[in-house]
Amino acid sequence: MRTRNLFPALSLILLAACAQMSPHEALQNTNIRKASQNARTRSDHDALTQYFENTAREMQAKAKEQKKLLEHYEEKGYLYGRRAQDLKSHTSALVRKYEANAEESIKEAAAHRQMASEQAQREFAAREGQIVDAAKLNPNSN
Repeated sequence: MRTRNLFPALSLILLAACAQMSPHEALQNTNIRKASQNARTRSDHDALTQYFENTAREMQAKAKEQKKLLEHYEEKGYLYGRRAQDLKSHTSALVRKYEANAEESIKEAAAHRQMASEQAQREFAAREGQIVDAAKLNPNSN
């Protein structure tokens, strides 16, 4: 009797974990894509770097959760009967998905970190150029 109650509960948890992106998440992805395309300043790239690093950490945490669940399914597969293999396969796929998303976010963060560094160098060079130009225009001001 106890296992009969366990199956519906686990099914709901599994469905929740596998649900498609919510409209909010889809909108957020669209907004991030636009922000990435429109990033011009160092602070824009720094903010995107932070966002992608946080996303990578979240994906790694989700992958870790799914790995624990997969371990449970592998150790206690007998509790799930015929569904055990499906649960293992699905959970394994989620682990791969979250790890791939984490890796992609890490790459995006590195790219934006590099762009922020390049932008900082351009801003520094521009300031130095302005100082040199100002010195040329007003040589007596020391």
